Amino acid sequence: MSETSPTRSSGTDFIPPSSSPAPASAAPAAVPAQPSVGRAELPASGAINHADQLARIEDKTARIEDKYARSEALLSRVEEKVESSSARMNDAARQADLSSLRSEVRTLSDRVGRLPGTGALVLTAIITAVLTVALMVAVQRLNLDRMLPHSLSGQGQTNSANPTSNPPASNP
Repeated sequence: MSETSPTRSSGTDFIPPSSSPAPASAAPAAVPAQPSVGRAELPASGAINHADQLARIEDKTARIEDKYARSEALLSRVEEKVESSSARMNDAARQADLSSLRSEVRTLSDRVGRLPGTGALVLTAIITAVLTVALMVAVQRLNLDRMLPHSLSGQGQTNSANPTSNPPASNP
């Protein structure tokens, strides 16, 4: 990955030489020393050179595949760690939500606990009923029911619309 891309796509120098650069430099020096009649030898040395290049390409491909496999394994481990971290964060958020919910329920329970109980409500109802009856008896005894509006003195809405037919009755 750190190598630069080749400037020429043809020729044999687009693939870097293997770990031993001496045999690669010796091969080009041996070719010009031989006569040009050796056209039959060029394919043989070219086949060896191409086989060597192919072997280097395969080796480089294998190294790239190994790097890819290691990267993939590393990414899968990172993914598992991220998933476990997000699960822990969700649990922590749920715990915080539960904590706030508990405090709200506790506050509501305290407020309900301060409300008057059944005994106090029944006592209030009895006192209200007794006082209402006592006041109504006092109003009737003192002949104060004339001061009440007609709708409260016992006449219905239909009878109050026709006042000449039924005059209001008074207690003696």
